[in-house]
Amino acid sequence: MTVLARINSSACAVCGIPLDSQVFDASGIFDAQQGRRVLARVDLPPRYCGVLEYFSQFTDENAQTPAQIETIGLEWSILMNGRPLNPYLSFTSILNPWGYGSFQTSIRLVDGAALEFVVRQTATRGTLTKIGGRLVGRYWYNTEYGDVVRPR
Repeated sequence: MTVLARINSSACAVCGIPLDSQVFDASGIFDAQQGRRVLARVDLPPRYCGVLEYFSQFTDENAQTPAQIETIGLEWSILMNGRPLNPYLSFTSILNPWGYGSFQTSIRLVDGAALEFVVRQTATRGTLTKIGGRLVGRYWYNTEYGDVVRPR
């Protein structure tokens, strides 16, 4: 079998991204409060897999003073199907500030994944009033269930 014969007919020959790829972009900004809050959620359709490409965080403290990257009293996590997504299991600082261009990631998402960006406020913060999160990535039909391109 030649290399060309193995190329998936449903992927771009230049970049390798599936032709039916779609973008997801979910975000939310909320009043800061005690307890756990889902900031952004994405539900992939059944038989669709994908990749998390970016996430970003927001606190009004960091927006006012960019040096305010420690989020003492806040615990952030990204979950896939209710389980912490490695390496974003639990962190207490601003890793990717909203509005400044995030560091790109490339984490595979399983078929039909439910992806959540959550924050848990463990202590009252004097000046903190707003928190937010954003998830951005791509998803596409998983060709293990059959070819997405049908012959005519």
